[in-house]
Amino acid sequence: MPIRVPKELPAIKVLEKEKIFVMDEDRAMRQDIRPLEILILNLMPKKDETEVQLLRLLSNTPLQINVELLHMSSHEAKNTSSDHLKRFYNQFEKVKNKFYDGMIITGAPIEQLPFEEVDYWHELQEIFLWSKTHVFSTFHICWGAQAGLYYHHNIPKYKLDKKLTGIYSHTVLSPTWSILKGFDDIFSAPHSRYTEVKRTDIQKINELEILVESEQAGIFLVGNKNNRAFYAMGHLEYDRKTLQQEFERDQKKGIQPDLPEDYFPNNNPAEFPQLRWHMAASLLFTNWLNYAVYQNTPYHLHDLLNL
Repeated sequence: MPIRVPKELPAIKVLEKEKIFVMDEDRAMRQDIRPLEILILNLMPKKDETEVQLLRLLSNTPLQINVELLHMSSHEAKNTSSDHLKRFYNQFEKVKNKFYDGMIITGAPIEQLPFEEVDYWHELQEIFLWSKTHVFSTFHICWGAQAGLYYHHNIPKYKLDKKLTGIYSHTVLSPTWSILKGFDDIFSAPHSRYTEVKRTDIQKINELEILVESEQAGIFLVGNKNNRAFYAMGHLEYDRKTLQQEFERDQKKGIQPDLPEDYFPNNNPAEFPQLRWHMAASLLFTNWLNYAVYQNTPYHLHDLLNL
């Protein structure tokens, strides 16, 4: 939350130079407060696990948040019960006339397919188009980020020689962006994917900026300069054992996967993985909620139609 101080306090100028958010008394008196409306489009197979991961991060803020869950009606979920979906999830037809402060679009383990061959691609395109007028800020994750960049900016994805999996070091390139306030210059984050987007393609789009990058893992975070969209190629929301579970799953499939990079102590799958990215995860999602969403979204959400 911002700190509220007298309008003429000299310390304000110092704090603003340090990129600490300060709200003067005049602005505070004019500010109306209501719960944030957040929609999660969950494309992951084990939806209950992803729910826990994301809700954990969204709850790490004093803001009151109303969360709704959305799944694709054009896709039959095989790893989540139909009862769970009926009880806790909406379909797009039920929400398309509503407005949201923010939306999260998750990844999906389908990045080796061309976008047009994904069975719910047509429906997802409808949601992308709808989000321009009905969502103030959208946070895309991994395949969801690649799909968003492809739909909104015609940025392609490229197949890697092998799966990129593990914990990688990342460098903050644009520390003045509000979504990166409080970040160290370098932090760790998980990746788990077979495809990538390229720096040269993103640099052609004037409204986009590369915010975080890894020497080994490539682009990590891209932001739209109006704060209305962010694209994260990694999985800061992952739990301690998520990469381990994916590694064991691939082993059972006979894929013979490589060990996740810098994940198991001593590169020994029998040892307990260290958790080294949740501080960054918490900060990223808290910053997104506070600065990109809460501080900018209109009080009356139907005003999004006029933005």
